[in-house]
Amino acid sequence: MAGPLSLGQLSVWHDIRDLPSTRWHEANNAALWELPRAAGPAEVRAALRAVVARHPSLRTRYDLQDPDAPVQLTPDADFSDALPVVETDGLPPDGFIAGPAAQPFRLGREHGWRATLLTRAGTASHLLFVKHHIAADAWAQEVLRQEFTAALTGPAGAGPASAPSPAPSPVPGPAELAAEQFTPAGLRRQAAALDHWDRLLDRAPQVALEAADGSGTGVVQATLRSGPARAAARTVASAAGVSVAGVVLAAYARSVARICGTDALLVQLMSANRFSARWKNTVTSMNQWVPALIEGARDDDLRALASAVHWSSLGAFRHGAHDVTAVADLLARRPDAPEPVCAFNYVALPEQPPDSAEPVPDIEPAITWEEPFTTIGPRCYARALEGACDLSVRLTAKDIGREQCAELLWDMHHALVSTAGDC
Repeated sequence: MAGPLSLGQLSVWHDIRDLPSTRWHEANNAALWELPRAAGPAEVRAALRAVVARHPSLRTRYDLQDPDAPVQLTPDADFSDALPVVETDGLPPDGFIAGPAAQPFRLGREHGWRATLLTRAGTASHLLFVKHHIAADAWAQEVLRQEFTAALTGPAGAGPASAPSPAPSPVPGPAELAAEQFTPAGLRRQAAALDHWDRLLDRAPQVALEAADGSGTGVVQATLRSGPARAAARTVASAAGVSVAGVVLAAYARSVARICGTDALLVQLMSANRFSARWKNTVTSMNQWVPALIEGARDDDLRALASAVHWSSLGAFRHGAHDVTAVADLLARRPDAPEPVCAFNYVALPEQPPDSAEPVPDIEPAITWEEPFTTIGPRCYARALEGACDLSVRLTAKDIGREQCAELLWDMHHALVSTAGDC
């Protein structure tokens, strides 16, 4: 039966409900999955169908007529397994990914995913999987990729050892998650999360990054990729006894704090909210922004700051699952409340099978400028991802300008590398 959205789904809806139709595609994400072996279109379709049949989120539509009371409908028993095929030389043609990714989903009429198969001489080589964020976040997308790979490579045990094998029956989805989140115990956790917001707003200073000179600066996006930064972050994390994510956040927060001239920084952290074994691999969107107050943010000792950031982050993540509507009501009652200065997301993914490919050399530090696909989200948002040979930090910023974005990224890089040299 129809029911309320889970807290993660509600966060996505809160971000997109007022967007004009020209921006509906901005909640989409596209991934190109290289197939693990030569396969025919029928085999790929069967593997994809097995995965979609397992996860209710991929068969869910929504009643969004009342924007203040969205509803997820009962997952459909059946779905379209049409799989368009594009013949290529094995690589996607120019614009191939951008086109499907830019097509919006009508969530009331269609499911929040679509797929296209690339073939070479009739043999499948890649699957383009496009999904709406309300259907799956980054963690869930990797769960889907691993399950699809396992289904394609044969019976359980025939594929990569760590890849989960699809079960014949559906697993719990976002409707079951929502039911748990709105039990009396779940409501108590929501109240505690709201109290966390309220207390931090009392303590945080009014600080903001200054807008760049001139009008029309708009949104800029840059990605720093660096092999040395990855090695440095790992060295500092080991010396400080914290995670790599905590070290990268500390370096980022210190750079922002120095630009702002403040010692206390209110930041938004992306919480994956996958701390329970029951819900860890649920395919849906569970990410939510949660505030953390970083004090002593301009500390010259990055190791000490990383330790402080670690504990602040843990306190925030305890309250990562919250009702964004209740938070919006709280902020409306406190029009003078400080806003977070910046936002940070260290992308975590399920453990992947070992890569047997030859290692590639460390990536030399460099910044590339990009046209942002989406401008949904905070004003100054850093998304960090650790690869096999590099650390990448994508910074999307509104009305801050290229010069300040580049300064922030390079200052963060210098903090990591120089601190590691002292460890």
